[in-house]
Amino acid sequence: MFNEWISKMKWDKLWEATVETIYMTSISVAATFAIGLVLGLILYLTSKGNLWENRPANLIVSTIVNVFRSIPFIILIVLLIPFTRMLMGTMLGANAALPALIIGAAPFYARMVEIALREIDKGVIEASQSMGATNWQIIYKVLIPESLPALISGITVTAIALVSYTAMAGVIGAGGLGHFAYLEGFQRNNTTITMVATIAILLIVFIIQWIGDYFTNKTDKR
Repeated sequence: MFNEWISKMKWDKLWEATVETIYMTSISVAATFAIGLVLGLILYLTSKGNLWENRPANLIVSTIVNVFRSIPFIILIVLLIPFTRMLMGTMLGANAALPALIIGAAPFYARMVEIALREIDKGVIEASQSMGATNWQIIYKVLIPESLPALISGITVTAIALVSYTAMAGVIGAGGLGHFAYLEGFQRNNTTITMVATIAILLIVFIIQWIGDYFTNKTDKR
């Protein structure tokens, strides 16, 4: 029974798919963190009573974030086909999935950043202002350090969501474990491959969660 199970597996393709999933997740998480952090800071800083209060700017950014955050990922992939093809020259492969992954996840993380920043005690910001700190100094030395545990926790949740996004993208040819499970498992009626690919995805998720929890606890001053 075990030998039969082993014989049904395509270990070289599993490894290749796992590497593609890790690649897509790593690149999209890094880009999502950078873009989401900037968008989240803008949302927070331009809101009422904050450093760069600007209602029109806040409304524009908030609308963009809400629109892209609300579109189901599989539909977003389809909507972005012309843009992806123009940018990457193809709709197939791990690189072709990156635009949709980043555009789908960055607005989601931006809201998490905004929420994390709103949790900061206003007294800390006022104290910094009274000591003559500039707006940029407040951002880099107060806002980001004070909200760091929540920012790390947020990007951990987003990274896990991105793993599931890569699986969905794989169904339409983006590569990775989702593509492997669908093409080699589902379409060829090989439940062994589907189960092993699922276990591989779960392991990646558990590792991401462990890393996220570790750094969240390390940076939490409470």
